[in-house]
Amino acid sequence: MSALAGHRPARWASLRSAIEAAMILAIGMGFGRFAYTAIYPHMVDEGLLSLHDGSLAASANYAGYLLGAILSMRAHARSAHKLCVWSVVGTVACLGLLALPMPVWAIVTVRGLAGLFSALSMVSASLWLLEHRKHGSGAPLLFAGVGIGIALSAELLVLATHLGLHSAGMWLMLCAVTLVLGLLAAPGIVASGEGTLDALLKPVSISQAPVAAWPLVLIYGLAGLGYIVTATYLPVLVKLALPDLNSAHVWAVFGLSAAPSCFLWYRAHERYGTRKVLRLNLLLQAIGVALPALAPSATSYILSALLVGGTFMGTATIAMPAAQRLARAAASKVGGKLVAIMTLVYGVGQVSGPVLAETLYAQHHNFSSSLLAAAGALLLAMVISLRL
Repeated sequence: MSALAGHRPARWASLRSAIEAAMILAIGMGFGRFAYTAIYPHMVDEGLLSLHDGSLAASANYAGYLLGAILSMRAHARSAHKLCVWSVVGTVACLGLLALPMPVWAIVTVRGLAGLFSALSMVSASLWLLEHRKHGSGAPLLFAGVGIGIALSAELLVLATHLGLHSAGMWLMLCAVTLVLGLLAAPGIVASGEGTLDALLKPVSISQAPVAAWPLVLIYGLAGLGYIVTATYLPVLVKLALPDLNSAHVWAVFGLSAAPSCFLWYRAHERYGTRKVLRLNLLLQAIGVALPALAPSATSYILSALLVGGTFMGTATIAMPAAQRLARAAASKVGGKLVAIMTLVYGVGQVSGPVLAETLYAQHHNFSSSLLAAAGALLLAMVISLRL
C-alpha cells in the first residue's frame, strides 16, 4: 500500500505537468495561431480583409513565428516557465486587440506578433516539460494541446456564429476563454518551474537507434511547408466549394483528429522506431494535402481534414522527442539548441507556404497547384527520411 501511495503523487505530478504544458500550446497555437484560419472567411465576408490581405496576415503570422523561433534560440530550460507565462500574456493581448476596429496593416502587425508568441509557446512548453521537468512520456499530451485548442476554438466559433456575432465578437470570445485557460495553467507552471520531476518520477527512456540531426532538421522544415497550405486555406476552400457547409465544423475535424493522433503516433514510434513511423506519417500527410486538388468533394475535404489534422502534430510528436534525445547526447552548442533550430526551420517552411500559394494562385486562379506543391514537399521529406 505504501509503495502504491508513493506512486500516486508522482503520477499526479507528471499528469498535471503534461496538462499544464498542453494548455500553453492550446492557447499559443490552437487559439492564438490557428483560430485565425476559421475566422478568416468571416473577416473576408465582412469586408475587413480581402483574399490577398488575409494571405498577407497569414504570412505575417508565420514570419512572426519565425522571429519567435530565432529569439527562442537563447532560451534555457530553467527559465522556460517564465517564457510560458509571457506566451500566454502575449496571446491573450493579441486576441483582444483583434476585437478592436483597425486598418489592414494593424491586423497584419498583430497577427505577426501572435505568431511570435506562438513560437514562444511551442519552444517554452517543450523545454519546460521535456527538458526541465524531464517528462519525455508527456510528449503526446503536450502536442495534443494544439489539436485540442484548434477543436475547442473552432466549436466556440460555431457557437459565436449561431449567436450572430461578427468577427470582432469572435475574437473577444476567444480572448476571454484563453484568459481563463491561462489563469488555470500558469500558476502551476510558475510554482513548479524551479523544480524537476526527478525526485518523484523516473524519466522514461525510449530505446531508439539515434537519428542524424541535419536530415531531421530538413525534414521538419519541409513538413512545415507541406501542411501549412491546408492549415491556412482549408476553411476558405470549403466555403468556396461548399457554401452550405459550415467550414468551422471541417476545421474542428482537423483539430479533433490532431489531439488523439499524438498518442497514436507516439505509441507507434515507440514500437516501430522513428524512421519507419516518420515515413508513414509524411506519406499519409501528403495524401491528405493533395486530396482536395485531386478529387474536390465534401468527402475529400473531410478526409483531408482527418489525414492532415491526424498527422501534422504527429510529425512533431515523433520529431521533437528525437531532437531532445540528440540534444542531450550532443555536447556541441548546435545539439543543445536543436529544439529551437527545429522550430526555426519549421517557421521557414511555414512562411514559404502562403508565399508559394499566392504565387501559384495568381498563375492558375485556384489552390490546386499549391496543394500539390505542398504534397510534393512532404514526399520529398519522406525521401530524405531514408537518410536518417
